[in-house]
Amino acid sequence: MSHYCTLIPGDGIGPEVAQATLRAIEATGADICWRRAELNEAIILESGKTLPQYLLDSLNETRVGLKGPVTTPVAGGFQSVNVALRKALDLFANVRPVRTLPGIKTRFQDVHIDMVIFRENTEDLYSGLEHEIVRDVVTSLKVITRVASERIARYAFDYAQKNGRKQVVAIHKANIMKLADGLFLRCCRETAANFPGIHYKELIVDNASMQLVIHPEKFDILLLPNLYGDIVSDLAAGLVGGLGIVPGANMGETHAVFEAVHGSAPDIAGEGKANPTALMLSGVMLLIHLGEREAANKLESAVGAVYREGKYLTSDVGGSASTEEFTEAVVKAIRS
Repeated sequence: MSHYCTLIPGDGIGPEVAQATLRAIEATGADICWRRAELNEAIILESGKTLPQYLLDSLNETRVGLKGPVTTPVAGGFQSVNVALRKALDLFANVRPVRTLPGIKTRFQDVHIDMVIFRENTEDLYSGLEHEIVRDVVTSLKVITRVASERIARYAFDYAQKNGRKQVVAIHKANIMKLADGLFLRCCRETAANFPGIHYKELIVDNASMQLVIHPEKFDILLLPNLYGDIVSDLAAGLVGGLGIVPGANMGETHAVFEAVHGSAPDIAGEGKANPTALMLSGVMLLIHLGEREAANKLESAVGAVYREGKYLTSDVGGSASTEEFTEAVVKAIRS
């Protein structure tokens, strides 16, 4: 069966890791027709639009996207493409699996880490409601709603039940933000009551951060509002080797966009040094979403085999291989 997917290569190293991922997915035998939609900083600055209409038209037609990193200006400039996409397509669930890969030297290399982080994607402080009420005084509104909180809680618990997970930890700061985070917690508790087979636990976000770096192996499913989820998911990525090896997905009721969670790394763009692992593993998630489980298993196993061998790893994970050498090793592993 043919599948149609939108490809957004992105900025910096984005086109390199996207091309590597396409080669790997093609090697699995999955029948995917890619519709390329260019989006990068130059296009946004020239058009004045964070999300050009042709991009939205493609995603609305295919309903599935694979996205490379797009540069976001700091402290000014245009809105984050990720934030804009999530709002435009109602991609309410950010899903980030964080797992130990063989062959990577980390502080936790003797510990098996296997957690999945569920982050509410559409509100909280990322609603972008900021105002300078008088000169040099700025307010930023934190928006938490029952609808969004219940939806992400239900999504996380459904995933846990379908995938044999045993525990969901809701992470919050309700001891300080009693109304906003209090509402989020109430929704999590009410949802947990409908899943008696799954152990439910709560942790204040600062304590959770400490526990993650002391006992990361004890975490299973993490459930967080938007801001905490953004920070904690990057922390968790650091436990297993960094953002270069951690995949991500933005899921909605009707659309899904899969992406590497690292940045565009313009300093190494075009040098053949980029690590395509994160986008390849995002490709695994995309294949599962499309029902191509066999192809997904081939790709995931091949990436694991290359890391296990350790001969063709990129410099960010302790190797000296180029993007091309790593990709070729993955393709050979798929076909072997």
